[in-house]
Amino acid sequence: MLLTDKKVLLIGGKGGVGKTTMSSALAVLASQRGKKVLLVSTDPAHSLADAFGREKIGDKITRLAANLDALELDPDEEVNQHLAKVSAQLKRFTRPEMYAEIERQMRLTRQSPGAQEAAMLERIAHTIELGLTDYDLVIFDTAPTGHTLRLLSLPEAMAAWTQGLLSANKRSEKLGEVLGHLTPKGGRDIDNPLVDPAELATSGMDERNRAITETLLTRQRLLQRTRELLLDKKRTALLFVLTPEKLPILETGRAVQSLQHEKLPLAGLIVNRILPAEADGAFLAKRRNQEQSHLQQIEQDFSQLPRYKIPLQATDIQGLAALELMANLLNNAGL
Repeated sequence: MLLTDKKVLLIGGKGGVGKTTMSSALAVLASQRGKKVLLVSTDPAHSLADAFGREKIGDKITRLAANLDALELDPDEEVNQHLAKVSAQLKRFTRPEMYAEIERQMRLTRQSPGAQEAAMLERIAHTIELGLTDYDLVIFDTAPTGHTLRLLSLPEAMAAWTQGLLSANKRSEKLGEVLGHLTPKGGRDIDNPLVDPAELATSGMDERNRAITETLLTRQRLLQRTRELLLDKKRTALLFVLTPEKLPILETGRAVQSLQHEKLPLAGLIVNRILPAEADGAFLAKRRNQEQSHLQQIEQDFSQLPRYKIPLQATDIQGLAALELMANLLNNAGL
């Protein structure tokens, strides 16, 4: 049972297929089953507030219903906060006349490819750890497919990059030690049997190298924990939403291949907006014939995955009452 056994649930899919509605309804369903739920949007085009009929949710945890809180992460704000922290750290170890150059580099970095994803990943990692402490289940309403796939592959890449920085910093430190041997030591080479053993790991390391090493190690450990969690099918699951149309089927097929290659725990598909049998008229009859062909393709292409079918509704899904009705449909579909 995805909503009972898992700790983290990620909802993905092509833009416009109903990810936010499904994420919100799943969160409502889990809360109805007694789970304390945190619903998080990582989609730059946030619509959680619209789904729940709220004016705003934003970047602070907001109570939406009994046992259900929500949070919207802003990629631009995450980049700004991340770079402000990096800038402050750099300024600790440089002369004031270098501050203008640091600011210039930060402005360039803000526009660099992957800046949003990197900053967002760290915030997601911290949010997951908060969620695992304070909630039974964390549900992520993710950005459209391509962005989500890049984000899910980032922990490994960023951990490797961080390891490279640690290695470079270590080589720099060793070079400093070699240079230190060429200068008078002033008694620094004499072992002190009373020194705290915990200090030996950073013995002789200056404040700059110590701060850099500790920052990189903290980030690396966070990313390692996040990667382990995302790969753990006992705690994490991914659900992809699609509609019975050609383009969503093709995009979902590519996403499934990528997720399986990364060994991420894809738990099934929600096939959304299927025409109900009672929908009548010549136009809808023609549409239904085409839809049946697409549904057969979904059955064929994704036969190895559970599929949860949700009918098209007559009106938009907005507000808690409408989401409760959708939660009932998800329950009837087997979720």
